[in-house]
Amino acid sequence: MRLFEKTRIGSMKLKNRIVMGPMGTTGEADGSYCLEGIRYFEERAKGGAGLIITGANVVTTKYEPRPCTELSNFHNVERLNMLIDRCHHYGAKVCVQLSPGLGRQQFTDPFTPPYSASDCAAFWFPALKCKPLTIEQIHDIVDKVGYSAFLAKAAGADAVELHAYGGYLLDQFHSKQWNTRTDEYGGDLKNRMRFTLECIDAIRKNVGPNFPILVKFTPVHKVEGGRELEEGLEMAKILEAANVDALHVDVGCYEAWYKAISTVYQDEGHQMDVVEAVKKTVSIPVLGQGKMFNPEKAERAIAEGKTDFIVLAHQMLADPAWPNKVKEGNIMDIVPCIGCNECLYAGFAGKHYYCSVNPLCYAEDSYQLPPKSDVKKSVLVIGGGPGGMSAAIAAAKRGFDVELWEKSFRLGGTLWAAGLPTFKRDVLRLITYMERQVLKLGVKVRLNTEATAEAVAAGNFDKVILATGSKPLMPPIEGIQTAAPANDYLLGLKKPGKKVVVIGGGLVGCETAAYMKEFAEEVTIVEMLEDILKTADHCLNNDQALRAMLKERNIGVVAGAKVLKISPNSVSYTKDGKEHTIECDTVIVAAGFEPNNELEDALDKKVKDLTVIGDAENPRKIITAVHEGYHAIRVM
Repeated sequence: MRLFEKTRIGSMKLKNRIVMGPMGTTGEADGSYCLEGIRYFEERAKGGAGLIITGANVVTTKYEPRPCTELSNFHNVERLNMLIDRCHHYGAKVCVQLSPGLGRQQFTDPFTPPYSASDCAAFWFPALKCKPLTIEQIHDIVDKVGYSAFLAKAAGADAVELHAYGGYLLDQFHSKQWNTRTDEYGGDLKNRMRFTLECIDAIRKNVGPNFPILVKFTPVHKVEGGRELEEGLEMAKILEAANVDALHVDVGCYEAWYKAISTVYQDEGHQMDVVEAVKKTVSIPVLGQGKMFNPEKAERAIAEGKTDFIVLAHQMLADPAWPNKVKEGNIMDIVPCIGCNECLYAGFAGKHYYCSVNPLCYAEDSYQLPPKSDVKKSVLVIGGGPGGMSAAIAAAKRGFDVELWEKSFRLGGTLWAAGLPTFKRDVLRLITYMERQVLKLGVKVRLNTEATAEAVAAGNFDKVILATGSKPLMPPIEGIQTAAPANDYLLGLKKPGKKVVVIGGGLVGCETAAYMKEFAEEVTIVEMLEDILKTADHCLNNDQALRAMLKERNIGVVAGAKVLKISPNSVSYTKDGKEHTIECDTVIVAAGFEPNNELEDALDKKVKDLTVIGDAENPRKIITAVHEGYHAIRVM
């Protein structure tokens, strides 16, 4: 496979064409890498990545607070050296990403304007106008970029990557949208790129002529008023002329974050058209990304000359061993990324990374399952959804005798409803993976089996996991009996008519509405709160992607409305003190869920050890079900 060809970037030899993409990580109070972060990177090197690009390391905190790790003094070198050495043990090379700053995208407060190229609006607080960096401040940052590159090389890094993409500080200088300067750092493209080119020069002076320099940049923003591809290709030529060794292509910015950091709603390879355009423009190696987790498609992209390297980011959180599994032909054992972005959500909440499908992400040592015991224990898992399958897999790995009872005809639970819409097929990959692991590990699966307290007690199990999920809530609305819950339509049990009303504008309601538009002529969401997705509890890029889909599919939204009555051909509601009616032939209810846990009280004092997990405890998300199932077994 071309994926596993030995190759190089500049003087850096690489064992394959698989790159772990940069993702910002938490660190110690002084900005150094923490030990958990070092183990996290080590595990990805062990998994077979040829090149690991660290997340951004800021070069100074003089102009903005530290958002992630820092590389600005010798105190930061020790931990970075430890990280690099451990990755080298597995044959992986390490490229340290250096960031001059976040600029208008800095995580500021409503009272502290961030720095930027010009007095543009801060992203998180648009009412705040940014402070333009002075020429003296720009020169200061350039000097610090050079010094940080020196420190990276001193720590043993194999290359550095300049953080110049995605609407961050350098890209703000690149863009006419955010750069309105009239000095030598504004105006035409070459002037707007001057800051970046000076950073490249400073890096080169500090690392020498043969040390590889990569630049991650954004050829196209894909937002109104943002950069178009024609200018992006000119940028690629300018960067190549600056004697960098490779270009790492990105797409989007925070205004279209889902274009940059993929969600479940994006197609596989959705950035490859831009990557290919850059590769046709320059002669240096190009790194491409954008949901390239399918090994066959990744291989084809390289073979067809669309990219030189495949960059995997969130997929490497889900399964650090993706490269080794592909190389060994164990593709069905790859833990799939489902595009939920709980990892990103956690990071922006000030937490370390979490992964919905990999409880060991950023906890490679502390959350390991105990070794197999010689003492045989029996475990019953009731419910074959994500939480139940997670528990069954963990229990089987511990060497326990495991039974899984599922009342329906198949495993997967609510994942089926979540994954059957055409734009959420990543979730179906999780069902396939988990079902394979359950069967592969020898779990005794009993489908079409309704668990009763008597049957469970008769089994005399050492541990019982109640993972019975949840059921839809049907609010007390006049005529509600003529409507049906969203799951009935998501699962294909019911077919919509031509005019559909979805009651509830949370995550399920919005996804249901988007899916129904593939069959219906008109779809309208009626939401009680002042806006849709107020209770979605998901990352901003997922929110953006779903809202964009609703807009593209022309989904009607009526927010701040209380439904009064459902009739055979209409829905009545009040808004702003006035009553309104929407004509329809289908009413779908997406008003939330409640635990399906009637067995909990019935099993009290009848089993030795009972743990309720996932939606059976409280309806939440895939991450809580998977993690609770795993940890219920880990702590047995």
